[in-house]
Amino acid sequence: MRTSSNGYALIEQNEGLCLTVQDDDNGRKRIGYSHDLLPGESFPNGITLQAAIALLHEDVEKLEPSVSASVPTDCTQNQFDALIDFTYECGLGALHELLSHGWSQVTVQLPRWNKAHVNGVLVDLPGMTARREEEVRLFNST
Repeated sequence: MRTSSNGYALIEQNEGLCLTVQDDDNGRKRIGYSHDLLPGESFPNGITLQAAIALLHEDVEKLEPSVSASVPTDCTQNQFDALIDFTYECGLGALHELLSHGWSQVTVQLPRWNKAHVNGVLVDLPGMTARREEEVRLFNST
């Protein structure tokens, strides 16, 4: 499957846009819609909105084959888009762990992925909680 415009819009909304290189909370350098800078990439003058969109599409297109291979053949477009958003933020390992509970448990398991370490303590993050709620809504919609 391929990510729809709704899937891209969800990622854009959740990731936010930064046209200059920024350090994230984990010490990674990011630009655009949370594109992790790869070895050799440098954007000393920042990027345009069009370049940010192009980077987002490149990053999502790298995820699509693995996500497609992990979901059942009757996966709907909205379900796929919700899982692409989740995978974009949490990674393929997290997707595989999420799906290890079974397809029928996806909407039960998604809300559990709302935590991060803050000052060495695992805490619920309101932004991640809201994002998981959006993913569940999209996953359940027709």
